Amino acid sequence: MDAEAVRKSVTLDPQWANELKQAWLALMELTVWGDVKSTRLGAMGKLRKKTLDLGEKLKSLAADREWIPHPRERVKNALGSSFNLRDSLLQLERAAKDVDGGSELASFSQLMIRLHTLIVPPLEILENQWATLLDSQYQDEDQEEDQE
Repeated sequence: MDAEAVRKSVTLDPQWANELKQAWLALMELTVWGDVKSTRLGAMGKLRKKTLDLGEKLKSLAADREWIPHPRERVKNALGSSFNLRDSLLQLERAAKDVDGGSELASFSQLMIRLHTLIVPPLEILENQWATLLDSQYQDEDQEEDQE
């Protein structure tokens, strides 16, 4: 596996990472300090926890993977972080369905849509790149075994 190709593929675009961070910060501020409400008991606490979890998963995806010694493991780690982020986003979106009031409900909805749009399409591209890198390694190993 080409170490440089792996390094490039697991290093997120800094502009995209910053957009993700800013959108998440805006959502976190709104869920903690904003005027969004739920008629369902305990829903806002759950929403705040899910929002925090999403931020942790975003941080994990954006983290430097240079500490991981083997390139294949770097790709697997990035792919795992991506899957965890997708799951966290889904859980947040489910929790957000309980938000049904407050003067900033429209802003909340717009932020949720923005986060989804910022996360999902680029992740699909990255996941395909990472899967291709992993597949190429297995294909290379199979070809080496065939030559022996």
